[in-house]
Amino acid sequence: MEEIALCIMTRELCHELYKGWENDPAIYMDMDQFAPYQYDETAVNRYFDSRQDPSRVLFAIMKDGKPIGELQLKRINYEDRECTLSIHMQNDGVKGHGYGTCAERLALRYAFDVLGMAVVNADTVVKNTRSQHVLEKVGFQYIRETDGFKYYRYAQ
Repeated sequence: MEEIALCIMTRELCHELYKGWENDPAIYMDMDQFAPYQYDETAVNRYFDSRQDPSRVLFAIMKDGKPIGELQLKRINYEDRECTLSIHMQNDGVKGHGYGTCAERLALRYAFDVLGMAVVNADTVVKNTRSQHVLEKVGFQYIRETDGFKYYRYAQ
């Protein structure tokens, strides 16, 4: 498999990522909310700006020098030493190749070794079985299902 890396998301990388973005119907509980993605420079700037806070680290998932997804460690709680992982791949062309699995493993190392977390949480909509498979493959333990979501936990 080609080398995958995480790097801190910049505004430029965010724009490059979203210029090739495709919405994934598997992440919509309510398909009435689904619509094909249309790149909008102002919306991407607003999105990027909204993710800049101390309780979150936003990464670009990089392959061959290009962003192919984003991964966030969010709801970082240094006192309780917990955070939540969120990952989204750019489009179907980069799914199913192990890139997300590799990115999640890198993010777990970052959460434990750099941020000092003891627990990383994650959740998926019930119908997103691909995401559930990847979480379980990297070692997350299924906790519960509530209100259309499955919840997972990885404790060091």
